[in-house]
Amino acid sequence: MKRGAAAILIIVVLLILPAASFAAEGPFLGGKGGDEVSSEEQGAGEENAEVQEIADPLEPWNRAMYTFNDRLYFWVIKPVANGYNFFVPEWGRVRVKNVFHNITMPIRFVNCILQLKMKEASAEVGRFLVNSTAGVGGMFDIIGNNPNVRKGEEDLGQTLGFYGIGNGFYIVWPFLGPSSARDTVGMAGDGFLDPVNYVTPMRDAIAIHAYDDVNGVSLRLGEYEDFKESALDPYISLRNAYYQHRKHQVGK
Repeated sequence: MKRGAAAILIIVVLLILPAASFAAEGPFLGGKGGDEVSSEEQGAGEENAEVQEIADPLEPWNRAMYTFNDRLYFWVIKPVANGYNFFVPEWGRVRVKNVFHNITMPIRFVNCILQLKMKEASAEVGRFLVNSTAGVGGMFDIIGNNPNVRKGEEDLGQTLGFYGIGNGFYIVWPFLGPSSARDTVGMAGDGFLDPVNYVTPMRDAIAIHAYDDVNGVSLRLGEYEDFKESALDPYISLRNAYYQHRKHQVGK
């Protein structure tokens, strides 16, 4: 996330939080809370929707932003990703994905420390050192799926959840997608730990993030289409799947 966007998100959340929290009948909900959602979590989200839902007092805004992001995906991102796939083979796109995961190690390392996961924090440092050297700048995941050096995914939203802070309320951001009050603050905080955000001028950092996003989408083409086709109301299904996915991540 860009530093400017991170600051804007914090300000927006601080402005919206009091009213939305009141509408949600409390400052934070008890449930535990961004990247990929498994089919099992999607199913669990729909099955438990009546008893486990994230508050959605901003539904009109959220539905509008969902529609915006949906059209952005089909009209812009998907065509660009398809063209990118034509020129870059999957082998190369996986190497790019590995590099971006490697350079965002500070986010995962700091949040492991904050969650008192010292073994996982050590694993992050070890994986980073090995993959940055023997793995040629992170292109190759030398350690792979070694259970002793688990590939982490910790972020500040999970850290806040670890300390008992609930989701607050659901919100869909343009370009960024589904989130919550807690996870929005988390994304903003994580933005200061992302090395890409310190690339100057800022337009270069934005371009790098955009390239990362397109590369990631190129490896998942078809997943969103399948999800949307199988859902009676894609907006509600995505909201529930997001809630279940974040709950699962925080509960690890």
